Amino acid sequence: MFIQTQDTPNANTMAFFPGRVILEKGTRDFRQAGDCQHAPLARRLFGVEGVAGVMYGFDFISITKAPDQDWAYLKPLVLSGMVDHFLAGLPVLEDNAENPEESNADDSSIIKEIKHLLDTRVRPSVAQDGGDILFDRFDADTGVLFLHLRGACSGCPSSSMTLKSGIENMMRYYIPEVLEVRAASDL
Repeated sequence: MFIQTQDTPNANTMAFFPGRVILEKGTRDFRQAGDCQHAPLARRLFGVEGVAGVMYGFDFISITKAPDQDWAYLKPLVLSGMVDHFLAGLPVLEDNAENPEESNADDSSIIKEIKHLLDTRVRPSVAQDGGDILFDRFDADTGVLFLHLRGACSGCPSSSMTLKSGIENMMRYYIPEVLEVRAASDL
């Protein structure tokens, strides 16, 4: 089995492309071992000392390392864990895993439009760099759109420029109610 790797703009995150679909829809972000009780591959990868985050995308897995770790040491261990997992025929998610990204039927027309733009124009672009950007909330009173940065986007030095120069300008153009875009803080 051959797994391609790709550096990302975030030096602490690398994207791994195993040549198969990982998730049919959306992404899943695991920021600690306790987050992945229904994700056997993520559990295995967190077992590698130095892995600080795992994110599943459509056809990639982004691994975030601890800042004090070196990719030269960590990359072969991560690759080995992935190969062993896939060759054993194990799933990346168990059948009872819920997807927290499911759409809400009660979303306003503005929120539906925001999510549509994110899904069709933003997420495919950032996925190429091993990241993802998700809707958090829109404050209609202030016009502020809050987005979650995941995978390579989380902690990336260029993420604030991407939010302000790219996403904010696009959202303001297509959806005049959006006046500002900010990163949502994960408390």
